[in-house]
Amino acid sequence: MSAQKWQATGELFREFQALGRASLLYDVQDSHSGNMAVRRTSERGEDEIVITATGSQKGDLEPSQICFLSATETDYGYYKASSETDIHARVLQLPGVRASMHAHVKDLILATLDDAPKPGKPPDFVPVDPLAWHHLGGGIPVDWFAVPSGSPELARTIPERLAGHPLTIIFGHGAMAKGRSLREAFFRLCVGNNAGAVVRAMEKLRVDVGAVRRAVAADPGRAFAFPPPAYDIEGDDRSDFREEEEILKEFVKAGHRIFESRLSPFHTGSMSVRGVDTVLYAPKASMPRDVGGPLLSVPLAVGPADDAETALHKAIYAASDFQTVMHCHIPEAEASAHYVYPGESAPADRIIPVDAEGSFLYLVIPILPPDVSAGELVRSLHDYKVAVVRGGGVWAVGAQSLSEVLHHPSSLREICLYRIGAVERGLDLRRMEPQKAKRW
Repeated sequence: MSAQKWQATGELFREFQALGRASLLYDVQDSHSGNMAVRRTSERGEDEIVITATGSQKGDLEPSQICFLSATETDYGYYKASSETDIHARVLQLPGVRASMHAHVKDLILATLDDAPKPGKPPDFVPVDPLAWHHLGGGIPVDWFAVPSGSPELARTIPERLAGHPLTIIFGHGAMAKGRSLREAFFRLCVGNNAGAVVRAMEKLRVDVGAVRRAVAADPGRAFAFPPPAYDIEGDDRSDFREEEEILKEFVKAGHRIFESRLSPFHTGSMSVRGVDTVLYAPKASMPRDVGGPLLSVPLAVGPADDAETALHKAIYAASDFQTVMHCHIPEAEASAHYVYPGESAPADRIIPVDAEGSFLYLVIPILPPDVSAGELVRSLHDYKVAVVRGGGVWAVGAQSLSEVLHHPSSLREICLYRIGAVERGLDLRRMEPQKAKRW
């Protein structure tokens, strides 16, 4: 074998390294778990698979830990390649698939554990959040394997599942996703893990997850706000305002923080800054370091080609004097939007902080229904600066900077974590909430 075939260079290596670091930071890998693979045409015009080496640290990949294999021939010399190379190779043969990724998506795996006798087919995982429902479907396959890593059964079943689904779950082990690009595969894993985090938070809040699932299945249009934009694999390097160094820096910093603080899964959410007749807009707000996403300058006026997410940013500006808008998908907030106080029959219409800082910053945070109008959302944002839309994420506004608006979803996540922890410990939220909040 030639030495150069073990060396990944330039853009390809940077992509593997950046997504490896992001997966470790997002806690969907441990130090050595998981693997990534891409199918491409080599410089020699040959079809090849590029895959991470077995046992490599995805958060600290070296060029020598990227293996180049023939996509059509067995090469027994590449003993360093992942033990799951056969699975990736079969997945990469599926129509339209150019990348695959396996990760230890802990929240999703915990949400799918059961104590039923094995062997046996676990039930599909049914998401209750809008991101997973729209991007991954209403049922994600779960399979149990006697040998859940590198076995012939795994190599046969996983490609079969991914032929019809964007992501599939290996019971008690992890998940594998396909994609048109490595970023899309990572996006799907992060959205899947977020779906597990929502369900786990609901269970801690003692929400009837089964009832929520039945309501979603019966009428998704009523359970969720508008569908999120489809994932676009093009244009991540686009920047329409490179010369605006200060505002560019603010977008990059906010994007890093959204991802690192788990305010929204990879390449989800959006953020914008109002100009005179334009909007500076990031449609993939959650951006890890060294990955990035498109930074656009678009007309301030609503246009016929705008997707629902972009149009809502513009509608908020049209009805207000806000200067910044941010939209995130915080799993703890989505779960909290379904919380029902003991003795009551319907979910609460507000989140009341029980921690000191949260109570200082916000008396209450409103929870709005999925079909809330733009006008009602703007009125709530005028009064509270941040609002949760059940089945539609968290919206926040600012009068000056992205840093100002970022504070709202960041604080909201902590507020929800304290409330979830209190319920988990058996504490009475009503007794912990400030009395004045009840009159608000």
